[in-house]
Amino acid sequence: MSAPPGTRAARRRAARLAAVQALYQAEMTGAAPEVVIAEFRAHRLGREIDGEDYGEADAAMFVELVKGVVARRAEIDPLIADSLARGWSFDRIERLARLVLELGVFELLAKADVPIAVVIDEYVDLTHAFFAGQEPRFVHGVLDRLGKRLRGAPGGQPAQAR
Repeated sequence: MSAPPGTRAARRRAARLAAVQALYQAEMTGAAPEVVIAEFRAHRLGREIDGEDYGEADAAMFVELVKGVVARRAEIDPLIADSLARGWSFDRIERLARLVLELGVFELLAKADVPIAVVIDEYVDLTHAFFAGQEPRFVHGVLDRLGKRLRGAPGGQPAQAR
């Protein structure tokens, strides 16, 4: 599912991809999120990365996603852990899959204007960029369960909007 280049949807998709990469870089290097955000804004957003042109990213959304996950990780991670199938532990989730889930859950919590179905579709598509196995189905299942639990409405609207 690809949004036409230059559209709001394409800029938001690029912001999500950059957010996963920035969070991964921060974890792998131990750099402060603010340092990684500044580096991405100066040198990566809207540029070609690894031979792939990701287009212009919504810089404000990128910053909100990275900072939001970092700030709310203590709230987000237990939600993910509680949504796992019996026999799975949070520590078993591969790092990139966990980061994708954290971003998706952050959007479910903080961006009520984005319907559940859009959050799920965007992060499942993003998971496909990193994995060829069962991870996209795994991400779909966790975000679907949490979307219903957190927002309480099958159509993706916040429960209070019903």
